[in-house]
Formats: sequence, structure tokens, C-alpha cells
Amino acid sequence: MGFPTDIEIAQKNEMIHISKIAEKLNIPEDEMEMYGKYKAKLPLNLIDEEKLKNSSLILVTAITPTPAGEGKTTTSIGLTEGMNKIGKKTIVVLREPSLGPVFGIKGGAAGGGYSQVVPMEDINLHFTGDFGAIEKANNLLAALVDNNIQNKKNNLGIDPRTVVWKRVMDMNDRALREIVIGLGGTGNGVPRQNGFNITSASEVMAVLCMSQSFEDLKDRLSKIFVGFTYDKKPIYARDLKAENAMAILLKDAIKPNLVQTLEKNPAIIHAGPFANIAQGTNTILATKMGLSLADYVVTEAGFGADLGAEKFMNIKCVSGNLKPKTIVLVATIRALRHHGGATKEEYNTPSIERVTKGFENLDKHIENCKKFGLNPVVAINSFPSDSAEEVEFVQKKCSELGVKAVVAEGFAKGGDGMINLAQAVVDEIAAGKNNFKPLYDWSLPIKSKIELIAKEIYGADGVDFSKQAQTDLKKIETLGLDKLPVCMAKTQKSFSDNENLIGRPKGFRVTVREFEFAAGAGFVIPIFGSMMRMPGLPEHPASEGMTIDNNGKISGLS
Repeated sequence: MGFPTDIEIAQKNEMIHISKIAEKLNIPEDEMEMYGKYKAKLPLNLIDEEKLKNSSLILVTAITPTPAGEGKTTTSIGLTEGMNKIGKKTIVVLREPSLGPVFGIKGGAAGGGYSQVVPMEDINLHFTGDFGAIEKANNLLAALVDNNIQNKKNNLGIDPRTVVWKRVMDMNDRALREIVIGLGGTGNGVPRQNGFNITSASEVMAVLCMSQSFEDLKDRLSKIFVGFTYDKKPIYARDLKAENAMAILLKDAIKPNLVQTLEKNPAIIHAGPFANIAQGTNTILATKMGLSLADYVVTEAGFGADLGAEKFMNIKCVSGNLKPKTIVLVATIRALRHHGGATKEEYNTPSIERVTKGFENLDKHIENCKKFGLNPVVAINSFPSDSAEEVEFVQKKCSELGVKAVVAEGFAKGGDGMINLAQAVVDEIAAGKNNFKPLYDWSLPIKSKIELIAKEIYGADGVDFSKQAQTDLKKIETLGLDKLPVCMAKTQKSFSDNENLIGRPKGFRVTVREFEFAAGAGFVIPIFGSMMRMPGLPEHPASEGMTIDNNGKISGLS
């Protein structure tokens, strides 16, 4: 009999009541809003700005993603189990999964093997309804925009051709990327081109993640840009008096969710923006709550360190005044083989030659971490096909760079397989040599910020801006948004904007195709290559392999 599936492991686990998890954090039961026996919402008054200053924030990121998989969430959860095993009061703070990837190709985001958060099915599906609330708030604003265009009275004079606000749904549906609405007669509105984004890529999701209080949430919602009037006046959500109604829909979604790990340790899960087209980290509120309730907080940022970690450092940490103490950089021998030129069929074939070449990718990510004043700890996420020679090579090369590389066996062994990594992380923090600093000053011109990231983090020779990007940039400057940070939208598969350039590419330039901006969330979005905000499903979606029986037991979810 082979290794059990993630869902089999999760279903065999006996959870304890969420009130028992809350007791470990000294949270009174009547402070929580229960969602059944195993989930709860936490009130924002649990955040203590003074207490959180004394806690240590640990970011888990990874090398450039590959089809072989890296396992950031699994490592984050396993590290939390390991740290609790060595007596360190630790919480993992994660993002919520999106239904699009769950039913598509990527799967859920509740960890894997014996390093999972539970209830796995609930977390990967509707959970506590946060995504639904974000979707409704977003689409309320869309409805208000079209209603204002339709009505002659109370009309702001919005030019339908300039409206940039799209509707959203939490599903991969490529057919909704570009649509025409308002057809069928004058009673159905004004015909115009529109489209859908996936909920994770919506600005409302980003706003929720960047907000630091309910008042801040309303203020950020009010700043959402909708479009222009016929006389070129900018229109924001506040002009439609939308922010309070949107905030009402988000009154519960703004509260972080408490669940548990397989080993009965606390876990906070809240919101879920994508990292290649949004900021890719959970909410500032959830991170601060974790820091208020524990001595150590393990959190993760999506995709490779050039995307999620860069945005975590330059956007989230600066905005929220957060100072990570170290970075755990996840790599796998299989992924290093990929970056060394291995095909999918060769991922499980040991090759010191390919690992040697693929190490260039890990080397660049280590270099990038140090640019933020943080010396990383490398976690070699273990697979059965890893050879001792390959592992020793990676550890030796990392040691030469002043970095400790530790084999992480959380998937197969849970916390017991992560004790060495946990100790290495604690030792790195205790050494006191790390001093976080962002890469750039927000006040720099937008082009300068983009060029700095492209050259320093990606290793590009320079940045080209299309005609459309130049036009968009003038609009951003006219609206006074040029002092915002930049949230780079590019492929996660390469340091470059060409997904085929694996490893550590050199001698390349990147091109900004166009700009979007999130005035409410507080960042400008340069879009590279062919990035899209509504993914599609693969030829054989994961949904095809899912079943549910008469007792409600689900199979095939991962």
C-alpha cells in the first residue's frame, strides 16, 4: 500500500474543538465567533501593537516554481509543528485557497502529507465565506457603476468606454475574460465591453489584505478607481457612495480565521491574493494577530521569492511596519534538476550535473534575500528520489554562501521531520545579525522602482515600456499615484518575463506591456508579457477526479 493521499490523512486525523486551540493562545471562548466545531473568526481587538513588536516573523518563500513542485505551504505548516515541538510558541499564518486552482490544476492550499491544516475540505472549499463576501462587495460596485450609467437622474456622467472595474468570480473561466454586457434593449443597461477577473486577483481582495482596521478598510474601498467622466474627471467608489455598503458585506470577512494543524497547533488563515498578479500574501491583520498571540509567526508568500517575497518585503512590510527576522527559502532536488535542464520524465532521476547547473537559480534567490538584509535558511523539501550526493552538494554550496541548508521531511513525518529546520531557524534569529530593509523608497519615480526590481531581483539588463505602458504611466502620474509601491505582474516560471528562460537567465530585458493600478489597495501594477487576471481550466480539470458519497465524504480533493 502506497503513501496515503492528503485528503485520506486529513480525514483520519481526529480534530479537537476550536475552543481548545484558542485556549493555547489564551483566547476566551466568548471572544470567538464559531463556525461549527473546528473553525472560528477572531475579533480585531486581539491585535496588540506592543506585544507584536516582541515576536519574530518568519517568511517562507521558494526558488522559481517548477512543475515538480516546491511545497511552501507544506514547509510552513511543518516548520510550525517542528518549532512547537522544540518548545517555541508558534502560529502559522496562511492564505485561503481559491476555488479556481482547487478545481483546476494547482490544487488546494492546506499543505500536504503530514503537514496540513484542517478541516482540509472546508478550508479548500467555501471555508467561512470570505471569498464570497469579497466577490459580492466587488460586484456590488460593478452593479452601482452600470446603474449610474443607465439612469438619467443621479448620473455622474461616467464614460462607459473608460470603466476599468470588472466583475469577479472565484473560478477559472476563460470564457468570461472578455464579454459584452447590457444587451437586449434599453431596459438592460448600456451595452459596453467588460469582463471578469478571478476573485483572488480583485482589488477588493487586495484592499482587505492591506487594511489595518475597519476604518482603514472603508477608506481604501472609497479610493477604488472606477473610470472617467466624459469631461475626463476621475470617478472613485466614494463618488458612488459605495464604500459603506461594500464594507457591510465585508464586516465578517475582515476577521481572521482560526483553525488547527494536524498536530493540534493553532493556525490562522485569511484572504488569498495571487502572487503573480497581486501581492500574494495574507492580510496584514492576520499577520499582526499571529504576532500578538505567539512568540513566532511562520507565514508564506506566493510563488518564487522574486514575486511573493519581493512584494511581501516592499509592499506589505513597509505598509504594515512589519520586520521579518529571517527567510526560509524552500527548494527541492527535483526542482533544481528542472532548472538544470531535466524534462518532466527525468525529475526523479538523480543527476549531480543537472543539480549543479540548477543551483544557479537557488544561488540568485539567496543573493536576493540578502539584499533585504536577511540571511535565509534553505529548506530542502525532501523527496524519495533525492540522492545523498545531490543533497550534500546543495548543503556544501549553501555553506560556502554563509547559508545553512537543512533537509525538511514535514510531508512524510510532520513535526518530527522538521525539528532540525526549526532549530536552524531559531538559531538564525537568535544570532541577531539580520536587519530587514526594503529594496526601494516608495517616493522614487515609478520607472525607477520597476528598473530597480528588474535589475536587482530579476537580473535583467533593463526595462522596456510599450506605447500603451507610457500612456498608462501618464494617467497614473496625473492621478497622483506615482508615489505608490509597484506590484509586479509577470510569469512565475522565470526570473524574466519569458517563462522558457529557466535557471538563472542573463543578458535579457523585460517589457512592461501596460499598467493597471489599485488606488484603494495602494499599489501600481506593471504587467509584463501575457499575464491574465482570469485563468482557464486545463484539458482535464482536477474536478473530474472528485467524488462525494451519500454521507458527504469527499474524495479526490488535494
